[in-house]
Amino acid sequence: MNTLFVKKGDTVQILTGKDKGKQGKIIRTMPSKSRVVVEGLNKVKKASRPTQRNPQSGGIIEMEAPINVSNVMIVCSSCGEAARVNNTRNADGKRIRTCKKCKAAIDKK
Repeated sequence: MNTLFVKKGDTVQILTGKDKGKQGKIIRTMPSKSRVVVEGLNKVKKASRPTQRNPQSGGIIEMEAPINVSNVMIVCSSCGEAARVNNTRNADGKRIRTCKKCKAAIDKK
């Protein structure tokens, strides 16, 4: 199982593709596939058929598609810029994520 440097709820910036430079919030992570789904970005249209359970759901649905985690960069909440993540330990010995630009903690807990 792969570990990701981003978590659900983090704000990230897209580095490549049609949404390059845009920022959004992570709504789902897929560590086994090294992919994340970002809210409102990388939208694709998917055709779906009506089902017996939901007969009104047929047609073309617009949804967010997964993006490879290498194509996103976390946005630091204190400096407001896209930055790399550094894993450090705090005074209690607990591992926290910090911004490599401003050295501020990304994890609020």
